[in-house]
Amino acid sequence: MPIKQVLTDQRIPVKIWTDEVDDNSKKQLTNIASLPFIHHHVAAMPDVHLGIGATIGSVIATHKAIIPAAVGVDIGCGMVACRLSVTANDLDEKSLKGVFDQISRDVPVGRGMHNNRRSFEDQARPFATGLNRILEKHPVLEKTICGTTKWVKQLGTLGGGNHFIEVCLDESNQVWVMLHSGSRGIGNAMAEYFIGLARKDMERWMIQLPDRDLAYFPEGTEHFDDYVEAVHWAQEYALQNRQCMVDLVLAALKRHLPPFDVTSEVVNCHHNYVAREHHFGADVWVTRKGAIRAREGDLGIIPGSMGARSYIVRGLGNPESFTSSAHGAGRRMSRTAAEKQFTEADLARQTDGVICRKDSGVIDEIPGAYKDIDAVMENQKDLTETLHTLKQVVCVKG
Repeated sequence: MPIKQVLTDQRIPVKIWTDEVDDNSKKQLTNIASLPFIHHHVAAMPDVHLGIGATIGSVIATHKAIIPAAVGVDIGCGMVACRLSVTANDLDEKSLKGVFDQISRDVPVGRGMHNNRRSFEDQARPFATGLNRILEKHPVLEKTICGTTKWVKQLGTLGGGNHFIEVCLDESNQVWVMLHSGSRGIGNAMAEYFIGLARKDMERWMIQLPDRDLAYFPEGTEHFDDYVEAVHWAQEYALQNRQCMVDLVLAALKRHLPPFDVTSEVVNCHHNYVAREHHFGADVWVTRKGAIRAREGDLGIIPGSMGARSYIVRGLGNPESFTSSAHGAGRRMSRTAAEKQFTEADLARQTDGVICRKDSGVIDEIPGAYKDIDAVMENQKDLTETLHTLKQVVCVKG
């Protein structure tokens, strides 16, 4: 069994799929395990690393309660990928440079958003009713999302940090499109707002926590149902955001590559979210913070860093992981530490052969700041099986 460590410091155990986990992350995991509503055990994936309150790469099953900070501030963050009918033979350096430049023009990154002419208003329209219902209950939230238009213009945009768009080749030299993003500014605003409400509830009820970021909403309390409504809204928005970007990227490729079709199922999966599921004899809330669902037959995406391989996988349905798996390589050092340790020359060397930014603004995303994705995959052989191995030739960073 690839479970490498079991921590037994608390009422329930923590099961870890790697030997590479630091003491601070272990402390976070045992903090979670100490909460009275945690179900059966806490699972830590092989890409586990320190987060805010809850550890990134953790799977947390809870009885009648949800921890908003465990879901995270990028609600619904995840991946999408699809395979195309073109191959490496249809690519050259000129066309790939054209693809990089076209995607960079067509998909806003960082804090960027679409203008009125290019925004996805038709795709945003179905979200309006649900959002208005949330804002009617929490009018102060409208100020933090900057009114009623910004979230529409951010649909189909990448964001910053570790978000990316890649053109990849698989083991058969087929071309794939793959990207990583979430619910953008509006998901972040909802998350921060409800995390704040949960902290206030803990203070009001005088509940002592091992970490204030583990503040939670119990079922039946004032804000629980509203949070569930908001988090599900943001998760659906994140799915649509990724699909809109796929459409933009495919259109960009069609301007620079020979005619092609999408030849495989589009895989679109969250890795920061909460869902109602049944595990170990109980209906529970399962929070995957930097983990993907990997039920038997589920398709998933596990990316490496901007210079490493990525994997299309099929879940094996392992109950010990709450049918989950790693969501990527996972950081092995902070962004600040990476910026201090590495140079632009290191970045150029580690991303050799990839058309991407190689400047100081993305040194914090250098491959050396991440764990070895192949070690992650080896440690979770009981969680997923590999269907395709991808290597990027173009990478657009947020």
